[in-house]
Amino acid sequence: MLLSEVRKLLRLVRWTRSSYYLLSSFFLLIFLIGYIWWPLLEAYLNLFNPQISIWRQIDWLLLGIFAAMTFLIMANADLKKDWVIVMIGLFGGLTIEGWGTQTWLWTYYTNERPPLWIIPAWPIASLSIDRLFRVLYLFSRQMPEVVFKIFYWMVFPLFYVLMLSFVNPTIEKSLTIMALLLCAFLILTPTHYRAMLLTFVAGSVLGYFLERWGTTRQCWVYYTQETPPLFAVLAHGMAATAFWRVLVLFKTFEPKVTAFLKYPLRQSKNN
Repeated sequence: MLLSEVRKLLRLVRWTRSSYYLLSSFFLLIFLIGYIWWPLLEAYLNLFNPQISIWRQIDWLLLGIFAAMTFLIMANADLKKDWVIVMIGLFGGLTIEGWGTQTWLWTYYTNERPPLWIIPAWPIASLSIDRLFRVLYLFSRQMPEVVFKIFYWMVFPLFYVLMLSFVNPTIEKSLTIMALLLCAFLILTPTHYRAMLLTFVAGSVLGYFLERWGTTRQCWVYYTQETPPLFAVLAHGMAATAFWRVLVLFKTFEPKVTAFLKYPLRQSKNN
């Protein structure tokens, strides 16, 4: 049994041809961000003090996050499936950053609302969460579904209460109202308890390290001045769950849309 699980895990983390395409795209994206927003990168590099050992100045947390996410996005990559996750993460991240910065729940050190240079981090994080979810799903298959159902109705309502408390200063703003309504809808209409809960966990785990780095380096600051606030960490889990629901919706309707688009072509060939 253990050997079988190890083999399945190795299949999950194996590198494919798509892995190298993703890695190349990842490094190209980093280069483009550095090139387009060179003043930001230059300002960061100027923080290095030649009088202090470089080993003490290296941002080990950032390097660790970078290495972990690089490894995760390459694990069993499949461009035919991953492109959807990338697009959902891109537009979903833009929506979330727009909400948070427009309502001043958090601000970036550049005072952009939102900064475009942070948006590409969302699809990378979405791919990483997808890989973490696969591993968690593999090792939880022996657990009965009822366990996840119980924990689901414990975790998600508690998150919603925490969300209400955190966004209370902006409760009258339309963007916050829409965010609350969307989260309420997602929580009250579970489609797969195990998948939604594990996605929430995977997103929160990755979210902690991202938030820890960003808030302690003051790349972004929450109005509560916490580094980071618990809500921000768990919000990554909720965002990942929302993205997963969109992915499921896409997979449901994609065959029907494809068949609909191909129908006129078949008709023209027959005629």
